[in-house]
Amino acid sequence: MSKPIAKSVSPLRFTLGYLLFAGIFVLCTLILLHLAQYGEKDTAGGAADADSMFMPCIVLDAGHGGEDGGTVGVDGLLEKTVNLKVAEALENMLKLSGIPVVMTRTEDKMLSDPDAAVGGKRKMTDLRSRLKIAQNTPEGILVSIHMNSFSQAQYRGLQVYYSPNHRESAILAQTVQDGVRTYLQPDNHRKIKPADSSIYLLAHCDRPAVLIECGFLSNPEECALLGNEEYLGELSMVIFAAVCDYLTPGESRT
Repeated sequence: MSKPIAKSVSPLRFTLGYLLFAGIFVLCTLILLHLAQYGEKDTAGGAADADSMFMPCIVLDAGHGGEDGGTVGVDGLLEKTVNLKVAEALENMLKLSGIPVVMTRTEDKMLSDPDAAVGGKRKMTDLRSRLKIAQNTPEGILVSIHMNSFSQAQYRGLQVYYSPNHRESAILAQTVQDGVRTYLQPDNHRKIKPADSSIYLLAHCDRPAVLIECGFLSNPEECALLGNEEYLGELSMVIFAAVCDYLTPGESRT
């Protein structure tokens, strides 16, 4: 069990938090006003154009679960646990803003076929189940939450991977990466990366899709932060704001 860090939130971070809250309310207002227009008739008296009825749904994927704990932090923190906490926080924020959400899992379990053999086959059926949820969600946008690890403990910082199968994936990934650098990790200069075949979900998903490695559990300082509820709230809020920014009316998202 990780020990909370009393000095993890500086006065500057509090200030940024208030500014971020204000920005979120503005973004959400814009989105809700835009969505409200869907039910209106056009000036000619006809129904709104079908193309204007675009209603994105965020598919939140909390990576790992059950017997698949993911990576383990230097203090014993399990990736699967942190992934679900971040996904649940994002679910609440998105739903409160009127954005539809589908969760791939809400419990500590794998989504594998119970009849599959233990090991690699169970993991593969788990990934296929997650992919199926994303692919079968109308107007779905996949956001997969994970934690990172590396053999050298000095590495830290959030990084976003994106699916090469849809042009919007890179836009969403860059929006998240930029938001994190602006509001939470000013020294994070990581670049977004296209996923290769090793990231199954992104390699096979034909919807806008990103995988967010929220931090390194192999880094003692960052691992401690990822075990701190207040920091997880800030992290979730920044990702939420980035998703809202991406969804704000503007360029076509089709």
